[in-house]
Amino acid sequence: MLSSLKNHPFAVEAFFDSSIVVGFAVPKKELLSLLPECLEPDTFQDKWGFVALAMVSTKNLRPKGFPFFMGDDFFLTGYRIFVRYTTNAGKRLRGLYIIKSETDRRKMQFFGNIFTHYRYTTTDIKSIIEGSRTTISSIKSGLNIVVDAVTGDIPLPAGSPFNDWKEARRFAGPLPFTFTYNQGKKEVLIIEGVRENWVPAPIGLISWKSSFIDNLSLNGLVPANAFIIRNIPYHWKKGKRELWKG
Repeated sequence: MLSSLKNHPFAVEAFFDSSIVVGFAVPKKELLSLLPECLEPDTFQDKWGFVALAMVSTKNLRPKGFPFFMGDDFFLTGYRIFVRYTTNAGKRLRGLYIIKSETDRRKMQFFGNIFTHYRYTTTDIKSIIEGSRTTISSIKSGLNIVVDAVTGDIPLPAGSPFNDWKEARRFAGPLPFTFTYNQGKKEVLIIEGVRENWVPAPIGLISWKSSFIDNLSLNGLVPANAFIIRNIPYHWKKGKRELWKG
């Protein structure tokens, strides 16, 4: 009974004050050991796979349909791998596989770990905005990201495999689906996200540090892109399960 609660048993909605996503490209073979058997890396030029760090300031996060006063505000960070999954009906889905989740409040850790498989931990996340520049940091997590949303011609990060921001946009996130996998039951959980007017704007990546990414020891990893969106309503549908028959 308790384990079934983790399967996103109800829809959830929130308002995103902002979502900053920094993408990292890595040779696709480096990601294979991090993915369950049912998923494969979503690639660019059949060479590069992608890990993304999303840093999201949410308001009024609550079960869908509940009044605003029952919601709460959180800052969330999540590390995701861009993946593809083929359903039993033969449909190819693009989505994300979450490998780490953090929040600034124990309440989110508690309820998030009851109703999802995302294994939330609480950490000391701080977000400081100075003009067009935003710094997101955590001493406990060894995180320090500095981005600049200045207008004008913004260069892609040095070493990015993309030729332009149009190519980079395909790997900006969020994708329509998020997946988890129960290996013992060979059961895939599919969570669909719904949003409108989601138009990520390119931002400059000034500097980055992430102990979690460093500890993955991914050879050939390079920063690939960085985007921001602001003031977007968002909701996740109730999770759907199917047996993997691969």
